[in-house]
Amino acid sequence: MFVGRAAHNGARLRASYLEIFNYVRRSQLTPSSASYVRIASSPRALHGASCLRQQVKGSEQSSDIAQLLDNYKKTVEFPPATCDFSKLIAETSPDQEIVLHGYLGVRNDISKKLSFVRLQDPTMNHSIQLVSIAGKGPSEILKTIRPNSPVVVKGKVKSKQSKSAEMARRDPWEIVLDDIQLLNDFPSDIWMAPDMAHPPKHRHLQLRTSSELREALRFRAEARTICRSVLDQSQPGFIEIETPLLFKSTPEGAREFLVPTRKRGLAYALPQSPQQYKQILMASGMPRYYQFARCFRDEDLRADRQPEFTQLDLEMSFATSEDVMRTVENLVRQLWAELMDTNVPQGPFWRLPYQEAMQRYGSDKPDTRYGMEIYRIEHLLPVDLVQKITPLTKPIVEIFKMKGEDNDAAATSEFITHFLDSPAGTPFNENTQGAPGIFVYDTKKPLCGLQPFGFQAAEYVEDLLDPEQGDLLVIQAREDAPFAGGSTPIGDLRRALHSAAVKIGFKEPPTGFEFLWVVDFPLFSPSTESEPGQGGAAGISSTHHPFTAPKTAADVDLLLTDPTKVVADHYDLVVNGVELGGGSRRIHDSAVQEFILRDVLKMPQERLADFSHLLEALRAGCPPHAGLALGFDRLVAVMLGKESVRDVIAFPKIGKLGEDPMVKAPGPVSQEALETYHLRLLDEQ
Repeated sequence: MFVGRAAHNGARLRASYLEIFNYVRRSQLTPSSASYVRIASSPRALHGASCLRQQVKGSEQSSDIAQLLDNYKKTVEFPPATCDFSKLIAETSPDQEIVLHGYLGVRNDISKKLSFVRLQDPTMNHSIQLVSIAGKGPSEILKTIRPNSPVVVKGKVKSKQSKSAEMARRDPWEIVLDDIQLLNDFPSDIWMAPDMAHPPKHRHLQLRTSSELREALRFRAEARTICRSVLDQSQPGFIEIETPLLFKSTPEGAREFLVPTRKRGLAYALPQSPQQYKQILMASGMPRYYQFARCFRDEDLRADRQPEFTQLDLEMSFATSEDVMRTVENLVRQLWAELMDTNVPQGPFWRLPYQEAMQRYGSDKPDTRYGMEIYRIEHLLPVDLVQKITPLTKPIVEIFKMKGEDNDAAATSEFITHFLDSPAGTPFNENTQGAPGIFVYDTKKPLCGLQPFGFQAAEYVEDLLDPEQGDLLVIQAREDAPFAGGSTPIGDLRRALHSAAVKIGFKEPPTGFEFLWVVDFPLFSPSTESEPGQGGAAGISSTHHPFTAPKTAADVDLLLTDPTKVVADHYDLVVNGVELGGGSRRIHDSAVQEFILRDVLKMPQERLADFSHLLEALRAGCPPHAGLALGFDRLVAVMLGKESVRDVIAFPKIGKLGEDPMVKAPGPVSQEALETYHLRLLDEQ
């Protein structure tokens, strides 16, 4: 019965190849190389000698394609590996016959009779030496196989002579080749070497040559597994639920990607986040939800931003912001305990109110490791000094100190001059509210270089900042207005100066991880042209999203009198100047949610209707709930010390438009597709 079935399968396989062969002949294919075929140009009417040439050419094509498919057949069925490389190193014994899969390295011909070559395992984490001896079958075959080609090898295990005990421990065995089978030839027109840099359009080669990139992807997978384990095992446990990717357009705050349909005038929108679906889950009686969600936002790219990204999204019913923050702190501690060599964060994370973060660091995601705190000093400065640094009439003026190195005032002066003259300094020099005032503390100069401050102000600054020889003092003016947005001019300068100092070696890079929660954000912020907001007519937009709840009963009262002063129950997790994620307690009452959208943000009725599904779900007795989304790409990048999330994503986008140069996306839309989806390009009107 087994033999009959095998024979039957073999006959079917041969019949399949015959069908392919006949199809290729009918399609007029011509080989462009030993490995590739291409479609020939359309046949023309040929006469006389041309017809004869065509017949000869067709015969050659048939022969080449038959050879092509015959070679391919040999790679369809290949023997399984008898073990992986890790098991081989740890458990094998001499003279054991073994079959391995892997990628061939560069052959080293020791003599006419002896060749060595490394075989890299499929994970590219291990390799083992292959020994080829002349006179045996594989020796001639081996010479025809190019490096980097995938192969199957068969041979006997032998002890390898090692120069040291450490080498013997790491690489104790070699394989004497009995047979080798090529599975796919690596072409000669591609150059590839270990840790070689490849352009983005060759991302597949970059992944193959960069051990660092492959390790980042393995690390990412481990982090995901740990996160799942922590949430699954918590009490009460979370339930992993997938929410749809084909959503609808709703004004949450960012630009969306639309997906047209064949129904005229109708389109899906890819979700900016699963926010509305997870709130509907809370109204549906699901106690705790999470998912690794794919999210899409049509925004300009930055080092920490991609048009499509992954976030660890979670939501908890009958929960407060404290419940969510404790859950996330436990998750972070577990990740650091299992994957990082540094100390695990202990105790509750520091809570820093938004207003204080902006005042002390000029940022709502401050890196607190290197100090450089900011202080207001406009009330101390002489009028003429203020007029020199800003055209504003009644500005706020702030100051910070950056420690110099080795008490060398000349080195500090050289550093700051180079920075301000560089492209990095251009935005600060061209600040419409005034360029920064720069002072190097030098005890060899009158008033230690602070003479423009005047005696009294200089003395106060010395008491405030306690500067030492060579320290840099920077003052910056800004408009006297409430904090808004994510940073202030002096906050941006603080960050840029420290980054530049570390980059050129003027300062040592900060170490460790300092976690904090930035809390008490304003519920609403002034609308700007650069961000679409929620499309209301009130001139304000939700700082986070329009589903965030006011923090206290007093803040609820302010909704009627001064919405701009309402504090949100919103919290961002920040580490080392990077926002890892943000969350909030949500508005669980349908009528209050509708009041926010209609009466506070003043959304038009048609936009308000976009949220009817959420309002209806909240109306069905939705419990209080809170949640958070961690940017998973950023989290992994921070853990690995990467500057860009592109270094922890297999196939990232690049450029302002978010292109994938490898697959050439986004691509042009054909006229047929435009007609199918009832679309028309603007320049065709």
